[in-house]
This record gives sequence, C-alpha cells and structure tokens, in this order.
Amino acid sequence: MNETSSPADDAAAGRVAPYIIRRTAAAAPLAGEWDHPAWRVANTLAVDRFHARSSEHHPRARVRQLFDAAGIYTLFQVEDRYVRSVQTDLNDPVCTDSCAEFFVQPKPDRGYLNFEINCGGTLHCSFVEDATRTPQGFRKWTPVSPELAARIRIWHSLPQVVEPEISAPTTWRVAFFVPFSFFEHYVGALGTLPGQEWRANYYKCGDRTSHPHWATWAPIEVLNFHQPDCFGPIRLEACHNG
Repeated sequence: MNETSSPADDAAAGRVAPYIIRRTAAAAPLAGEWDHPAWRVANTLAVDRFHARSSEHHPRARVRQLFDAAGIYTLFQVEDRYVRSVQTDLNDPVCTDSCAEFFVQPKPDRGYLNFEINCGGTLHCSFVEDATRTPQGFRKWTPVSPELAARIRIWHSLPQVVEPEISAPTTWRVAFFVPFSFFEHYVGALGTLPGQEWRANYYKCGDRTSHPHWATWAPIEVLNFHQPDCFGPIRLEACHNG
C-alpha cells in the first residue's frame, strides 16, 4: 500500500502531487472493510486541508480509488464526530450533512461532475460546465436524472437517517462505483483509459452539523468547492508490458 498525501512543499506552492488510481483485475467490493485485501492495493489520499472557517473539529478523512474496464470504484473512510444525515432524496443538499465528495473533470475542455454523498448514502450529482454562481445554482449545469443516477452503485455503513446527531467518535464509510459510460454520457468517448490524466478534488464537509468544517485534498482559494481551476491531477494507472 502506498500513502499519497499532501507534501509540505506542494502545499506551499499551491499544488498536490498526482494521485494514481490503481487498476484492479476484479471489481472492488463496495461493502468491504477499509483494509479488505482488494482495497489494500489502492493508493491512499488524505483530505486534510481545513479551511480557516472550520470549527475545531477536524475529522480524519481518507480516500482509496481503483478502476477496471467498467469504471471507477471509490471508498471514503471518515473518523468523525458530530455525525448527522437528514437529506434523503436524490440531489438534496447533502453537503449540509456529514458528507464526502469527489469532483472530477475527465477532459480539460469539458465540464466536471460532482459526486456528493452523505454518510447515509444520499447522492447529489450534476454536470457543471460553468460554475459561475447564479440564483438558480450555476450559469450552466445539469442535475443528474434519476435514470442516470441509477447507474451509480452506492454503499454506506450508517443508516440513511442519522438524527439526532452522533457526538461520540464514529467511523463511517461510503463507497460507490461510477461506470465509464456515465462519464461518457456527459463528456463523450473517453478512448484508451490507462495512462489518462484527469483533474479532481476530494472533500469532507458538514455545513449544518453542530461543528461545521470544510476539508479538501487540493487547496482551494476561497470557501467554494466548485473551483475547477483548483483541481489537482489524478491518473489512471498505465498498462505495463513485460
């Protein structure tokens, strides 16, 4: 297992080292434990840059990702407190709950997708082509439809509703699988995947918990997760011959 975090020199320069998504020969078990053998081969990424407006509560959030010919597998593990989940419908504002997020831009000349999942497994997802804020949300964006959302498989370790808030130390996980066909619906054919470099960021938040906080992998300039210019590089592991 390789640990990939945020080196101090990269932080000072406002950059992060590329996160390498390892290839897997078999589908990763979404309900697996963090140290399940299938997940141990994945590189580990730390979501550990907390915005200054965060409370003193800084949960430990880590991510592992794998990919195969079908799509990308993502596993978040969060060592948390003040855990809450009350949003239960597709595209509800899950960022107000205890939430883990993966924003990704497969092609530099196209928009990005935001996969936001609260600890109860509720998904908020859209394709954002212009993140300029408007009263309706963004200047150009498309919320994912229920039909397309059904292509995403989600597993969560906590119940869908966590209310009242759990103040005691609690470790929770969410895992999800996104097929490459889902990405292609929005950005077009992806071509040969091994070796490709995409751009992304990973987040942990809890806007309306008793101890709000906002953590990122790649640094952000202001308290706004919708900043594709601040995304960091991620790479799909290349094929190796011989």
